[in-house]
Amino acid sequence: MSLGSFIKKQFIDVLQWNEETEGVLAWRFPMQDFEIQNGAILNVRESQVAVFVNEGTIADVFAPGTHKLTTQTLPVLTNLRNWDKFFDSPFKSDVYFFSTRVQTGRKWGTPQPITIRDKDFDMIRVRAFGMYSYRVADARKFFTEISGTREVYTRDDVEDQLRGIMLATMATSLGGSNVAFLDMAANQALMAQQVKGDLATAFARYGVGLDEFNVASVSLPEELQAALDERIGAGMKGSLSADKMGGFTQFQVASSIPLAAQNEGGLAGIGAGLGAGVAVGQAMAQGMSGAFAQTAAPAPAAAPDDSVEGRLQKLKGLLDKGLISAADYDSTKAELLKKLIG
Repeated sequence: MSLGSFIKKQFIDVLQWNEETEGVLAWRFPMQDFEIQNGAILNVRESQVAVFVNEGTIADVFAPGTHKLTTQTLPVLTNLRNWDKFFDSPFKSDVYFFSTRVQTGRKWGTPQPITIRDKDFDMIRVRAFGMYSYRVADARKFFTEISGTREVYTRDDVEDQLRGIMLATMATSLGGSNVAFLDMAANQALMAQQVKGDLATAFARYGVGLDEFNVASVSLPEELQAALDERIGAGMKGSLSADKMGGFTQFQVASSIPLAAQNEGGLAGIGAGLGAGVAVGQAMAQGMSGAFAQTAAPAPAAAPDDSVEGRLQKLKGLLDKGLISAADYDSTKAELLKKLIG
């Protein structure tokens, strides 16, 4: 080697990554025309790991700390570079830094509805949105499965791949569960829990650790939601049993009693419309006995006595029971007697 070439040769004494740009998950140390000197220092900060790659093969992974690169710290590279012969010459190798910080506040969603199998509705299409957080948990897997030899690999790059994994996993997880969709939609924490376990397993295959996963909203397509609302309404109408209908009839009859007293003429009109009053009484009796309508047939009602004498007797009975006042009794009695004499 000429003296000029030797002077031009550059050696790397310190390898480190300052993470100057936000959102970068993997960064390759610039190695072109550089060589790592034997005994160089590798600084790996907290929330980082460093991966040495030689000719496409991972030689070693370094945890946070300060490492002196020698034949003792790089036994794999010793064999590759003949350092076992105690050569003092430098060596070349690609060094990748990975950020292991948790990437928080990442949004996920289903731009298009995903189809899932449901035990109540067979096949349905749903939309969902929420937040999640993740980190690089296994730099070796992350390098071999996702980031590769790129100079810079960002979270936007990885999230493009995670999004497809997430939607496919959600469809499988929700469709294969025994929990009805309506139960999950009513309890979004339950839905998130159901998906999170399967999603964590899917992410781990690529060296990504799922930290948090939550569901903020769940919705159905408009046409399916309309059909569901109609079905719920029909179910509510169909749930009125005979007992409930009987109770409803009783309520209607009881509600009509005070309205009758507000009619023009008040109780003084009982004498003239006593026959109608008897009919109302029968309706009340039928309504109050609605609970027994299915077990026993009602006895036939006695024919009302429309004679003046009969009306006077019924009028006297109402007075004795305190249902009408003495003034109402006297005025109605006088009216009935006038008709009898006339």
